[in-house]
Amino acid sequence: MAETSGQRLVLAFDFGVRRIGVAVGNELLGSATALDPLTARDGIPDWNVIARLVDEWQPDLFVVGLPLNMDDTESGMSLRARKFGKRLHGRFGKPLEMFDERGTTRAAKAIAREEGHRGNYREHGVDGIAAELILTGWFEQQAGGARLDMPSPRQ
Repeated sequence: MAETSGQRLVLAFDFGVRRIGVAVGNELLGSATALDPLTARDGIPDWNVIARLVDEWQPDLFVVGLPLNMDDTESGMSLRARKFGKRLHGRFGKPLEMFDERGTTRAAKAIAREEGHRGNYREHGVDGIAAELILTGWFEQQAGGARLDMPSPRQ
């Protein structure tokens, strides 16, 4: 594990009540890859599955998307995402950063449509793409880039 800023392996999560998107990335390369989403029951994941992801990837840091309202206020979902992040940190002892995820779901749906998605997001979600966008945006922020719009990691 590389704990030096700029060289870390990062697991990112797009919190949801039915599914939680997951992506893994390397800070040095600034690249992220979506993993299979986790199922959740009312926002509660199978922590054993997350433990297996942590064992497999050995991340140095967790990033969790924070769904703020457009006026920068917290929503019920942002409070739940924060709670999920605190539990990640508490269970696995890894540093945690929350990242403003506004626009990621809309951007993820646009990417999915470009890739031929038919629009049934309940059955075929875009959670992994959203987590990938969260992580790519976080990498950009760490590199000093301004986040003007959501990056498209699949170009």
